[in-house]
Amino acid sequence: MTAAPKAAAFASQADLADKQVSFTQLSPHAWAYTAEGDPNTGIVVGDDAVMVIDTQATPVMAADVIRRIRNITDKPIRYVVLSHYHAVRVLGASAYRPEHIIASEDTLALIRERGEQDKASEIGRFPRLFRNVESVPPGLTWPTLTFSGRMTLWLGKLEVQLLQLGRGHTKGDTVVWLPGERTLFSGDLVEFDATPYAGDAYFSDWPATLDAVAALHPAQLVPGRGAALADEAQVAAGLAGTRAFIGDVWASVRAGAAAGKDLTTVYRETMAALRPKYGHWVIFEHCMPFDVSRAYDEATAHRDPRIWTAERDIEMWKALEA
Repeated sequence: MTAAPKAAAFASQADLADKQVSFTQLSPHAWAYTAEGDPNTGIVVGDDAVMVIDTQATPVMAADVIRRIRNITDKPIRYVVLSHYHAVRVLGASAYRPEHIIASEDTLALIRERGEQDKASEIGRFPRLFRNVESVPPGLTWPTLTFSGRMTLWLGKLEVQLLQLGRGHTKGDTVVWLPGERTLFSGDLVEFDATPYAGDAYFSDWPATLDAVAALHPAQLVPGRGAALADEAQVAAGLAGTRAFIGDVWASVRAGAAAGKDLTTVYRETMAALRPKYGHWVIFEHCMPFDVSRAYDEATAHRDPRIWTAERDIEMWKALEA
């Protein structure tokens, strides 16, 4: 008698090994805090103040970012920018004690609509990334300053642009652009050797948004996950890899949905098609059930992403990974 295959551990609950942190200077005013595929944080050191882009998941985890900032400058951390609303990016904000937490109006709308559910969902998926979750203050992380489309800030003589280039990872995605140094902080619009999480994505919009990123001609880029991209060839590779993954998932799922196949069948076929090319990428097994579920929704009945709750997470995982 053959034993039934063992179900995969839910999401990233089995991912408990610490990652090696790197703190890399990319241009005169820009640094990248990266950790082998864990969520990245960007740092801009201006003439009179510091900006942090994405905060880490808890204040205790953010403390390591602050320690590294203080090794290079004692200037005040005046701004925290949220590239999007996901809890793993925003819940460490209180540690920086910034004057302003900045986000797009679309990101603010998503926090209002689904912030509580997303917080519970993500904490359940990523126990290692929410280390010391008890250090997160009660409630949600709320922006104190919002914008639509574009905002320009001056850190002394350093120009910093906050741009919405289109929908992709979420509808509120914001990139931070240093035009004088051609350095870009992309959030999760771009990943490098790390699987894009697309559970709240717009698959049909994402490629055009990547075109808009490429049109800036970044010389350096800090992706949402993966190593910092230090030259134009690496930037091109990051953009191409992200574009290929999104396109391959969308093509497979859309074809399956058009053929009238159910989600479970489409998931199995898409996993089989993509694993040879992307299976070695960080969090591939974690992301794919969420990514295929969202793509199937978009290809069928749900143009806008549905809210993920902790309960929906488990139901989906059991249905697809049983």
